[in-house]
Amino acid sequence: MTTDHLDRWNAHEAAAEAMIPIIGKLYRDKGVTILLHSRSLVNKSVISILRTHRFARQIAGEELSIDETLPFLEALNGLDLGPSKIDLGRLVMAYRADERGLSVPEFTADVLADITGGNKAQAQGPRDVVLYGFGRIGRLVARLLIEKVGSGNGLHLRAVVVRKGGAEDLVKRASLLRRDSVHGQFNGTIKVDAENSAIIANGNVIRFIYSDDPAAIDYTDYNIHDAILIDNTGKWRDRAGLEKHLRPGIAKVVLTAPGKGDVPNIVHGVNHRELDLSQQIFSCASCTTNAIVPPLKAMEDEFGIVRGHVETVHSFTNDQNLLDNYHKSDRRGRSAPFNLVLTETGAQSAVKKAMPDFQAKITGSSIRVPTPDVSVAILNLQLRRETTREEVLEYLRGMSLAGPLSRNLDFTAATDVVSSDFIGSRAASIVDANATIVDGDTAILYLWYDNEFGYSCQVVRTVQYISGIEYPTYPALGEDVLVAAG
Repeated sequence: MTTDHLDRWNAHEAAAEAMIPIIGKLYRDKGVTILLHSRSLVNKSVISILRTHRFARQIAGEELSIDETLPFLEALNGLDLGPSKIDLGRLVMAYRADERGLSVPEFTADVLADITGGNKAQAQGPRDVVLYGFGRIGRLVARLLIEKVGSGNGLHLRAVVVRKGGAEDLVKRASLLRRDSVHGQFNGTIKVDAENSAIIANGNVIRFIYSDDPAAIDYTDYNIHDAILIDNTGKWRDRAGLEKHLRPGIAKVVLTAPGKGDVPNIVHGVNHRELDLSQQIFSCASCTTNAIVPPLKAMEDEFGIVRGHVETVHSFTNDQNLLDNYHKSDRRGRSAPFNLVLTETGAQSAVKKAMPDFQAKITGSSIRVPTPDVSVAILNLQLRRETTREEVLEYLRGMSLAGPLSRNLDFTAATDVVSSDFIGSRAASIVDANATIVDGDTAILYLWYDNEFGYSCQVVRTVQYISGIEYPTYPALGEDVLVAAG
C-alpha cells in the first residue's frame, strides 16, 4: 500500500505547524494580519490553515500549496513591518506573474517596500469601544473585538452597558459569551470578576455597566475616553435618539440596524470611504442590505442594472415568537420554528441610501424560515446589456479575489453547499456559482450570508474605518494578475 498521500499530508501538517508561531509573532509584535485570499490565518489551527489553502482552488482556480506560501511567510518574518494586512495568496499570484527572476525574499521585500522600514505605518490605536447591549449581535461583535486585540494597538472593548437581570447577571452573560448554540465555543478563556463587575476574556478586562438610561452614564468615570459606542439594541434609530449616547467619554455612535432620517447607512466596501468622519452618528444598515449591496454595486459597475427584485429566505430571529403570540407585525406573531413566515424587508429602500447614484428600481420581499442562522438572498436582475453565465461568474470571482469588495464578497463553486456550511462566514455575502442563472440580459444570483456573524464582521470593519484603525491589504493586484489567475 502506497503511503505517498499520507506522507504528503504529514509534510503539509508540519509546514502549517511552522506557520503558526510566525503568524502569531507578526500579529502580536508588529500588528501584521496574515491573510490567504482575504481569510485571516491569525489564531487558526493546523487543519484550518490547510483547509484555507485548499479553499483557494475555488477562488484562484487551483489549490494553493502550503509549500509555496511558507517561504513568503518566512520572508515576511525578516522584514521591518508595521501594522498592515498582508495576503499570502496575493503575494503568490503576483510572484507567479512577475518575470524578473527574483528570489522569494527579494520579491517580497521589493513588492512591500512601501510598508517596510521608514515607510511602515505607525500604530493608530488603541481606541476604546463600548457595547450598548449584549444580545446576539453584541456578543458576536464582542468575540471579534477580543479576537482582534493583537498587540493592543487596535480596537479595545472596554465596557458593555446592559440592564441588570438579577443577582447572577454577570455569570449568565459570561456563559452566553462562552457558549453559543449556533457559533460554538468562545475561542479562549473567560473569567468573571464579580468584585469589579467585569468579565476577563483572553486577558481583556471588560467592565459591565448597569443602566437603563444612556443619559445617566459618565464613561470617564470608568477611564473610558474618545470611545466609539456600538448600539446593538435597536431601541433608538434616529439621530435624536442615538445622540443620547454622546456622553462624556463617547466620541461616536454606530448603530447595528438601519438608521432612520438623516443617519447615514454604511455598507463597508461600498460607501464607507465616502463617510464624513467629522460626524458622530452612523448606521451599519441591516444584514440583508450588507448582503445585497456589494453584489449590486459589482453588477451595476460592470453590466448596468435596469431593475431588479430581491427575495430573501431568512433565518428566524429573536424578534419572532417561539409559539403563536401577539406581535405588532401580523405574520411574525406566528410560531417561528413551525412556519414559513412571509414578511417585509426594508433592504431595497436601504440600497438607495448606500448607493445614492443607483437609478434602478429594486423591489423586495422576505420569507422567514425555521433555521437559526444563515440566509440566502436571490437577486433577479435585468441588466443593461446581454451577457453570459461564464462572464458573470468570472467577473464576480475576480471581484471576490481582489479589489474594493474582496473583504465583503465571497465566491463558492462547490456543488453541494447548504446553509449550515456558511455559519461563521466573515463575508457580507457569498456568490453561489452553481445556482447562478444568466439568460441574455437577465441574471439571477443566489447570495448566501451569515446574517449574524457575517454582519457582525461588517460592523467591526466599519468601526475600524471610523476609528482610523484600518490598514490596506498588500500587495495590491493589477488586472493583469487577475486575468492570469483566471
